[in-house]
Amino acid sequence: MTVDQISGHIIPDASLVQGADGDLYGTTTGGGSSSFCDGGCGTVFKITPQGAKTILYNFQGGSDGTVPDAGLIQGQDGNFYGATTTGGDVNCNDGLGCGTIFKITPQGQETVLYSFHWKTDGAFPLSTLIYGNDGNLYGTTEWGGNKNLGNVFKITTQGQETVLYSFQIGGDGSNPEGSLVQDSDGNLYGTTVTGGDSGNGVVFKITPQGQETILHKFEQNQTDGVSPRSGLIQGMDGAFYGTTFGGGKDNSGVVFKITPQGQETILHTFKENQIDGQYPHAALTQDSKGNLYGTSFGGGKYGFGTIYKIKDMSQN
Repeated sequence: MTVDQISGHIIPDASLVQGADGDLYGTTTGGGSSSFCDGGCGTVFKITPQGAKTILYNFQGGSDGTVPDAGLIQGQDGNFYGATTTGGDVNCNDGLGCGTIFKITPQGQETVLYSFHWKTDGAFPLSTLIYGNDGNLYGTTEWGGNKNLGNVFKITTQGQETVLYSFQIGGDGSNPEGSLVQDSDGNLYGTTVTGGDSGNGVVFKITPQGQETILHKFEQNQTDGVSPRSGLIQGMDGAFYGTTFGGGKDNSGVVFKITPQGQETILHTFKENQIDGQYPHAALTQDSKGNLYGTSFGGGKYGFGTIYKIKDMSQN
């Protein structure tokens, strides 16, 4: 199957997840059968390894949610869980819903577990949920919370939501877009696009009880990155790895490593008009040898982005 074959169910904006049955499951932010949204309200789809596509669900533009920017995860119960950026049964200031958390069975039956309420509990979840080691789901909202700067939340698979942390005006970060990562002790790690002393984003840690610690505040200088739009991954060495959309000497983004104690190392700085890419937007992945792989939004030979590899320097 090619990208063109998803016509009518457009804009797959998030990563796929492989289900226990071996098929691939994902979302599109547009397309589908609903006429409520201009261009469709989004879908959940399944693709077999042989390329056969099935649309499991068409979002209708109301209380069921719209525009699923985030990807899916599969729970221990075999169902898939995801988020829609808008929709739900609560209106935000723009007249749209504030977003939802939903469950969908492998057969396509959707259930809204939770609708966000903006000021109290957050609004507009963009990132893919994670399945915590306690069996609960964890995620972030870009906006909402008591200062309208986003929050970190926990939600049970039955739909009971708890706000763990609301970002405040000041140095603690604001507007998280990327997914969280959890360590073996249950602590959550993530990034915010803005906030911090310079307004360029932070790396944060939140305990299961909701206590936040800032591990790193990104600075506008010639070396550090700014505006991390993707989440972190935890490497085999226990450190965390991520990217920033901007920063570095040419303001084209960086790849960084940060220890659980907050010591940051810049692994690579992207350069303007170079073939290695610019503006990395997505999370990294690591192979069994410790090498990192990622994608960039721009740059490369033709200016349309790259797929890159960063060698594990400990191999030398």
